[in-house]
Amino acid sequence: MAELLADLIELYRGAKAESLYDESVTELEHALQCGALAERAGADAALVAAALLHDVGHLVVGDLTGIDAELSHDFHHERAGARLLTSWFGPDVTEPVRLHVAAKRYLCATDPDYVARLSPSSVRSLAVQGGPMDADEVAAFERDGRHVAAVQVRQWDDEAKVAGLDVAPIEHYRPMLDALVR
Repeated sequence: MAELLADLIELYRGAKAESLYDESVTELEHALQCGALAERAGADAALVAAALLHDVGHLVVGDLTGIDAELSHDFHHERAGARLLTSWFGPDVTEPVRLHVAAKRYLCATDPDYVARLSPSSVRSLAVQGGPMDADEVAAFERDGRHVAAVQVRQWDDEAKVAGLDVAPIEHYRPMLDALVR
């Protein structure tokens, strides 16, 4: 398992992780900032891992496009990432990853100020991700036992877009990830 986990870490050392995630940070910088925010908030190890790895699906499906490029469809990076992560982790890590896009749609539907806080790239992707949830989708999302964790990951996701922020490297998280491996 340790060798397979090394393959996961290697994704964050590759060229795709150096691609711009949005207007100001790379995918790697975004992941590290999310992990740092979760740690600072005192989240448990599984939620820190979910925050750190929530967008690994972008590295798998290769859907990172320039901010000026038109998005014609959703690659469902959240599903691809959660599926990949089941090789190592249980649902405490994989479910917030799988649900973090739904959490964005949920927050757009339930918090009148939320959309105004989204980065331009998040606003752009919202349209192909289904837009704000309707009332039935909100109710179903709230019935999911992991929706609170997914919303927390989503909020860190929104904050983790600060150019030049000094955070710990990916290796900082290796002992925690090793301890979480099933």
